[in-house]
Amino acid sequence: MSNKILNLTPELSNYLQAVSLREPDILARLRAETAEHPMAQMQICPEQGQFMALLIRLLGAKKALEIGVFTGYSSLAVALALPDDGKLIACDTDENATNIARHYWEIAGASHKIELHLAPALETLERLCDRNQQNTFDFIFIDADKRNYPNYYDRALQLLRPGGIIAVDNVLWSGRVADSHVRDPRTQAIRDFNQMLHDDDRIHLSLLPIGDGLTLAMKK
Repeated sequence: MSNKILNLTPELSNYLQAVSLREPDILARLRAETAEHPMAQMQICPEQGQFMALLIRLLGAKKALEIGVFTGYSSLAVALALPDDGKLIACDTDENATNIARHYWEIAGASHKIELHLAPALETLERLCDRNQQNTFDFIFIDADKRNYPNYYDRALQLLRPGGIIAVDNVLWSGRVADSHVRDPRTQAIRDFNQMLHDDDRIHLSLLPIGDGLTLAMKK
């Protein structure tokens, strides 16, 4: 028993993956290719992808939204967990990275579930609101530019149905959020965002130490 979160050594992390990770081959292949990308650090860890897929199944989700696609690992993990008639709206501006994503979505037979919007995410979110999509999404994943997190969250909460979940990545920011000497704009933006969610009584909240920190916000 412990009253604090266990520190994962590399050995314990490897053990955790060995006894819990059930990563489909197509996701493992995508992860391996992404590891060669210059921005490979943007890739979520495989156990986070598996956890998000479990959330999709627990929610019985059919309609999901992703803000920040990169090479498509999280998109594919979510899409594979959605039913065949499910839909994921994926938002990004990087055509080169999302071309890799499209390739793997097609190989996995999941491309019919994913609608990619190559445009600034706030524009896409505004269009969804203009089309009366409020309160219709089951699951929303935010993993994009950190200083826009409050804006993404505000629109996402409008689009999310009551009982749905917003998942927000990188909220522990490699531990920098807890170091008072670190004052750069992105770190401070995440600190402010975390405090904003802590004070938001429209949601039920949990911050999990998975990957680089994953916040779950369930809309009341």
